[in-house]
Amino acid sequence: MGVYKLLVKGAKQIVTIRNDSGVRVLRGKEMGHVDVIEAKDGDGACILVNSDGRIEFIGLDSERISRYPTSDEEVNHVIEADGKCIIPGLVDAHTHPVWVGDRVHEFAMKLAGASYMEVHEAGGGIHFTVERTRKASQDELYVSFSKRLYDMLSTGTTCVECKSGYGLDTENEIKMLKVIETAKREHPLTISSTFCGAHAIPKGSTAEKATDDVINKQLPAIINLMKDGKIHVDNIDVFCEKGVFDLEQSQAILKAGKEAGLNINFHGDELHPLGGAEMGSELGALAISHLEEISDKGIAAMASSGSVGVVLPTTAYILRLKPPPVRKMIQAGMAVALGSDFNPNAFCMAMPTVMHLACVILRMTMSEALIAATLNSASALGLSKGYGSLSPGKYADMLIIDAQRWEHLIYQFGNHDKIIEYVIKEGDIVHTKYECCG
Repeated sequence: MGVYKLLVKGAKQIVTIRNDSGVRVLRGKEMGHVDVIEAKDGDGACILVNSDGRIEFIGLDSERISRYPTSDEEVNHVIEADGKCIIPGLVDAHTHPVWVGDRVHEFAMKLAGASYMEVHEAGGGIHFTVERTRKASQDELYVSFSKRLYDMLSTGTTCVECKSGYGLDTENEIKMLKVIETAKREHPLTISSTFCGAHAIPKGSTAEKATDDVINKQLPAIINLMKDGKIHVDNIDVFCEKGVFDLEQSQAILKAGKEAGLNINFHGDELHPLGGAEMGSELGALAISHLEEISDKGIAAMASSGSVGVVLPTTAYILRLKPPPVRKMIQAGMAVALGSDFNPNAFCMAMPTVMHLACVILRMTMSEALIAATLNSASALGLSKGYGSLSPGKYADMLIIDAQRWEHLIYQFGNHDKIIEYVIKEGDIVHTKYECCG
């Protein structure tokens, strides 16, 4: 074994996001540009990764040779990236990936004009998936979940948030969280796990009963498993929405989770302006997702509190919702992140597609979209100390793009399987386009 795990050299560009490893999140106008190391007069850009999977050096090849005159035997793997670009691994800040079955029939209903809540009230939506997920074994759930994680990896995602939420009772929520825990041990992706037992009101129950069940039955059972070291959960979520959990019920659930040591990271102001952003900001939420119906007061509250807004352009696109007011958010100084919202209702797991939609639908610039899909999405998960940008000391999660400018990953809509040449996780090559494309 060599002293160094990986050397990538000769690159045309390396997008670091920010050269300073101390930058953990970017807000408002700070999202307007990314730091880039450019090749100069034939002197390519390079990254040297140490045996711990962290970046030892990043800069021009000539400086590396001067500071780290390594021999071939000292480096386990060398990638010649002549004329290509390197960007940080993508971070998906919002997914629902543990389930069985699909809801392709509902897509036809939506195309015919049915709203999200109309599908929900007709017995479809979340409840359709809950019925099938409850019947599935832990092993069955893991098989489909693991495949989805590898599919995400192939599109450039190296860190991902994964929710429970298709169990809606203690036994099945724990079953889902155990599936996620198994993946944390066995899969190369870095996973942030979220307890989302308040995803919907179980059939035959009420919002009041469901709130009590989440706080007094589900959450204590999960905390006990955490104390025993059987699972580790990072975040608590609730679907704060009219007809689901109201503002007061959502606040009670989130406060209980926070008191148990979980980060607040929840669905807010998606279909109706309930004031979820204001409530979450007051509680010190790490992140709030959706925000299609966020108010001006909610934007100001999140900008002041530092809560990251996780926007989901795939959902607005598929459900034909009003897009979240991202330009207002950025102008007000909010930190904005991106997530795929991968679930049976919005079947998209490719963050390059999400970034493209963010630019077209949400009117983000390409720099804003890349920051939102890397450093800011890592911040939304509490991971930006080690992930989300490329600088010495941070983990070497990165993509090598077969193009002379990094923007091609967003510009070439739907072509990510061809343009992403390597996916590298903590210095290990975990996917190449040659595995699937010849």
